Amino acid sequence: MQVGVIGSGSCYGDICQAAFRIGQLLAEKGCVVINGGLGGVMEAVSKGAKSRNGIVIGIVPGKDKGMANRYCDYVIATDMGHARNMIIVHSSDVLIAVGGSYGSISEMAIALKEGKRVVAYKPSVFLEGLILAETAEEAVEKALEGFE
Repeated sequence: MQVGVIGSGSCYGDICQAAFRIGQLLAEKGCVVINGGLGGVMEAVSKGAKSRNGIVIGIVPGKDKGMANRYCDYVIATDMGHARNMIIVHSSDVLIAVGGSYGSISEMAIALKEGKRVVAYKPSVFLEGLILAETAEEAVEKALEGFE
């Protein structure tokens, strides 16, 4: 199963901790983690997944694969800027949003419009259809429900 984890390029405190823990939990469940490949939430979830020997795919906005965080196993360089969000959404079976800003909001909206499950931990906005989670554990449980 491929799980997209989306969030801001910068993170702090419990947002970073939750992203790291989500990465760990997804790797323990055998999921492939897909994200935007950069820093912040993307790096935290990647680091968490790698700490449990998970597989991480980073889909970066530029054409230089070297822009990806060091925890990505595979890097897809798109040279598409924010349009890469479509690739993240369509490559994921389900998405987990951790905090987030405009890019994450667009990914959540696209995923919901496409009929995909989107679970959010401390989202910056609420969109109709979004499933809220209070903890990292709950986010992963709700994301994987029915897929396992």
